[in-house]
Amino acid sequence: MRFFLRRFMFYVITFWAAVTINFLIPRLLPGDPVSALIAKNQGRISPDATEALRALFGLDQDVSLWQQYLDYWGLILHGELGISFTYFPTPVTEVIQQALPWTIGLVGIATIISFTIGTLIGTGIGWRRGTWADSLLPISTFFSSVPYFWLALIAISLFSVTLGWFPASGSYDRSLIPTWSWEFVGSVIYYGFLPAMTIVISSIAGWILGMRNMMVTVSSEDYVTVAQAKGLSERAVMFGYAARNAVLPQVSSFALSLGFIVGGTLVMEIVFSYQGIGYFLFTAVAAKDYPLMQGIFLVITLAVLFANIVADFVYGVLDPRTRQEG
Repeated sequence: MRFFLRRFMFYVITFWAAVTINFLIPRLLPGDPVSALIAKNQGRISPDATEALRALFGLDQDVSLWQQYLDYWGLILHGELGISFTYFPTPVTEVIQQALPWTIGLVGIATIISFTIGTLIGTGIGWRRGTWADSLLPISTFFSSVPYFWLALIAISLFSVTLGWFPASGSYDRSLIPTWSWEFVGSVIYYGFLPAMTIVISSIAGWILGMRNMMVTVSSEDYVTVAQAKGLSERAVMFGYAARNAVLPQVSSFALSLGFIVGGTLVMEIVFSYQGIGYFLFTAVAAKDYPLMQGIFLVITLAVLFANIVADFVYGVLDPRTRQEG
């Protein structure tokens, strides 16, 4: 119990620090978001409205930075994240709610697929090290070393332009109305297959290599030798003893990956014009949209912290030694 209480307090302090940094970083960026908004909406917003917009967005120069910080905490505690400058007058929460399901659906499924396949392949290669299976490592490492945007552009050139199998951009057929119909779901899968495939190809090598190295390490441990001496089947020893201990570092890495799923894959969403959270973050940074940047960073922070909490609990269940006092 003390282990979990200490971890909980650690994450509370981490959350406070992350929110504070999240508040300060956008305000340290050069530029004026109100001026950028007026310039973007020339003819629709008068320059005389500058002071009113500053007051509306909480950027009034008469308000101290400390008061802005307290107001920001008040908004967070009430579940409000302000109004987006870029998509004015849409609240930040609505913008994030629109983009988040697309990112979680695409990047989340692709990450789970790459983790599962990579871990299983790494388990087999590590258990049978020195065989022909080791020749798969250079191939997978080659694809992971290719810059992601190049891999995405090559996929678009080959499968979209040359072969015409998949669309080059978008998240679904715009002629369809978003509903829970088979036609719309099929369109989402069809449009998302190419970006998901590039995510899997670029990330699977890390899971394979990490699991393979850990399997090689634990295969020489005493408990594996004892399990083999008991006459257990090779499958039982590989998965029940070796893989169960070798997967522990993978669990921590996977938890971090799940946390960063919320942040999306920025380059992928830009290259494929995919309406995920990464694309909106890029737009917010370009427009110096403080509320939207802070809202997205806050969601990413909460996701990463929650994923780490889950990883700590799972790690404690899989390996009770982590709960013991030093």
